[in-house]
Amino acid sequence: MSIAKEPLEKRIVLATRNTGKIKELNDLLTGFGLTVLGLDDFPEIGEIEETGTTFAENAALKARTVAQATKLVALADDSGLVVEALGGAPGVYSARYSDPGATDARNNQKLLDVMQDVPEAKRNCRFVSLVAAIAPNGAEIFAEGRWEGRVLDAPRGSAGFGYDPLFLDPELGRSAAELSREEKNARSHRGHALRALLEAWPDFWARASKQS
Repeated sequence: MSIAKEPLEKRIVLATRNTGKIKELNDLLTGFGLTVLGLDDFPEIGEIEETGTTFAENAALKARTVAQATKLVALADDSGLVVEALGGAPGVYSARYSDPGATDARNNQKLLDVMQDVPEAKRNCRFVSLVAAIAPNGAEIFAEGRWEGRVLDAPRGSAGFGYDPLFLDPELGRSAAELSREEKNARSHRGHALRALLEAWPDFWARASKQS
């Protein structure tokens, strides 16, 4: 793909093909003057296998791979649902919880099944997001965000993606899938992580701009 020359800081590659994540991150990056590209803009990269055992390892692996392939600053998010009653599962395996070719519907059904006999008092959970930005010269920055909640016993809402229909925000009394995009971005794990990352962006960019 031929991409017009722009200042490096104005072009970021989000290391994902997940349209839900791209929409959320695009919303959160509005106002920073960034041109956001996704992996669909670079089909030659192919699939990036997530072999890490932590959110940080997977985010770094994806961002580093894309930065090296595109010679642009790459931003990657690895996130998932951590359920206390399940010892932290599904965790880093959230996207493929039910099976390797999992869909949101199958993942949600498995979570409902394994939580069927868990009482209300023990249904605490949190969404965790680890965002990494890595430059072609090796400069990197990480930020984490969390969103505390509870696992519902039935899906609610039709917005969002992933486990949103089963994630209750106790303060609002609504599921993540019942929130508008603006409400979700203001409260979500990914929103918190990205805002923390962007607060440190000037220092990161100074390091990213140095010749390797």
